[in-house]
Amino acid sequence: MGDFQANFQRPDTGINTVEGNVAGSRAATLSKKRAAEQASFEARKQKIKADSERGKLGIDAKFDTNTNVSKEEQKFREQTVGLVSAAEFKRANAEIEKARSKRGEDEFDDGVEGVDGGTSITEEELKRLEKDRKKARKKALKEKKKRMAALSFAGDEELEDDETNGADEPSDGKESNDKQSTKEDKGIMKNPSVDTSFLPDQGREQRAKEERNRLRREWLDRQKTMKEEVLEITYSYWDGTGHRRTVHCKKGDTVAQFLELVRKDLAKEFREMCNVSSDALLYVKEDLIIPQDISFYDLIATRARGKSGPLFNFDVHDDVRLGALDARVEKDESHPGKVVERRWYDRNKHIFPASRWEPYDPAKEYGTYTIHGGEVTKKKN
Repeated sequence: MGDFQANFQRPDTGINTVEGNVAGSRAATLSKKRAAEQASFEARKQKIKADSERGKLGIDAKFDTNTNVSKEEQKFREQTVGLVSAAEFKRANAEIEKARSKRGEDEFDDGVEGVDGGTSITEEELKRLEKDRKKARKKALKEKKKRMAALSFAGDEELEDDETNGADEPSDGKESNDKQSTKEDKGIMKNPSVDTSFLPDQGREQRAKEERNRLRREWLDRQKTMKEEVLEITYSYWDGTGHRRTVHCKKGDTVAQFLELVRKDLAKEFREMCNVSSDALLYVKEDLIIPQDISFYDLIATRARGKSGPLFNFDVHDDVRLGALDARVEKDESHPGKVVERRWYDRNKHIFPASRWEPYDPAKEYGTYTIHGGEVTKKKN
């Protein structure tokens, strides 16, 4: 009995249990399930590993810009990656040049051995290859000329270069080639009846530029000549009554220069003019106070108009209303300009005629001339 108990063994289920066969069956089921899960885990692990290796190869292929580099070049790149000194770079470059020269000598020796072995090309084959190459070149040139013949302005320079290169090569049918090239040249001639004025032309543009410069110089010379012409201006020194005078100045002079001449002329008769400057004087023409920086040439060139007459005419009429008036024709009769002191104007600007005066604005349109006698009215725009 004791031996039986000592030698008793449970049925081998592959599971180490102490609860008996029922518990062993359940443990076996769990063990199989665990084994299946382990196998599935190993399979997924292998798949992930394979995908990782494949992805790495794909990335290397993507960023490899040149797959046809030689071994020497690849080795040189690996040795010079990153920051290297000049000595290391030169040493690596010398090594790759040495390897390249050695590889070239080996290939040359192999080629010589191949020729000696009976693989050399005969002279007839060389001539045939040269002839085929010429035919292919002529055919390509002919196709190119046909494509460009549709345009009236073909690339003559390129065609001439191709023909020059072809002429350097020896050919057997020289006369026939000359005839063919002559016919093709006739087919690509430019059309003389085409209007080319819209195309850029350096010569035409240069001539137009020279003509503009010539006209500009001519206009400047004419302006200079006109500004040097002497102008006789009749003015009236106005201090409540008129004192008519005449002064000569140039057309290019400004109103300030004109007022300085007037001041010197009036100082001979009016003592108060000795103690004032030209800045204290005003020049009033056709009820407009002319700024001192405007020249008489500007008024004449622009044919400026005032409120009661033109500003570009300096002759004198007693009254612009005298004589027959034609509304269709602009009158050039004007009043003599008035020269007044600024302080007199400040004291009397509310009294006629100073009440009609206003500063001149070149950009303003004053319309038709208006003249009011002793009545002061505001002009309606």
